[in-house]
Amino acid sequence: MRIYWIRAQAPRRVLALVKHLGIDAELIEKDLMAGELKAADYTALNPNGKAPTLVDGERVLWESSAIMAYLCIKQGSDMWPAHSPDEQVEVLRWLSWNDCHWANAVSPFYFEHVVKNTFGLGPPDLELLAAETAGLIRFARVLDAHLADRRYVACGRLTIADFQLASMAAYWRESDMPLDAFANILRWLDDLMRIPAWADPWPSEGEPLAAVAAR
Repeated sequence: MRIYWIRAQAPRRVLALVKHLGIDAELIEKDLMAGELKAADYTALNPNGKAPTLVDGERVLWESSAIMAYLCIKQGSDMWPAHSPDEQVEVLRWLSWNDCHWANAVSPFYFEHVVKNTFGLGPPDLELLAAETAGLIRFARVLDAHLADRRYVACGRLTIADFQLASMAAYWRESDMPLDAFANILRWLDDLMRIPAWADPWPSEGEPLAAVAAR
C-alpha cells in the first residue's frame, strides 16, 4: 500500500489514522511547489492533482474521508462503523456537514496563516479574514452546542468524523480563528491532541515505516 501526501490538512488526517491504527504503508511525500502533484504519472492516479492518494494493489482512492473509511475497513476499526448502518449515517452526517459548512468556514483562516506560511506564499490577508469571521462564528455555534454533552462528534467514540472536522481547526491558535468563546470546541480539540498520532502525524524523513507505525 502506498499513500501520497503533502504537509496539508487533508493528508494530515489520513496520516494520523495510519499511525493511530498501526497500518503498514509506504508514505510518499510529494513536492507541491515543484509541481509534482501536476505531473502526468501522479494525475493518472488522482486527476484532481491533489493529495492524499492511496494505492493498494489495483485500488486507487482519493478524497481523505473515503481513504480513511477504507483503511478502517481493512483494519477492522470502528472509527468507520462498517457493520452499523445507523452509525454510518451519523458519521456521514458530520462528514457532510464538515465538507459543506465547517471546512468552508475555517479554511480561509487556515489558508491565510498556515498554508501561506508553510509554502512561502506571503503574509495573511487580514482584511479578507475580517470578512470571514461571522461565517466561522455561525457554524462554531452549531458544533459547540453539539459537543456540549459529548466528548466526540459521533457515535460516542473517536471516529473519522473527529479527524475530518479537526484537521484545520486544530490550528486555531496559529490561524487566529475566533474560537475562544467556544469552550466545548476547545475541549474537544485539546482532547484530540492527547492522541499521539493526531498530535504528531507527520512521518520523519528516513524513518523506517515500522517505527512510525509502532509509535
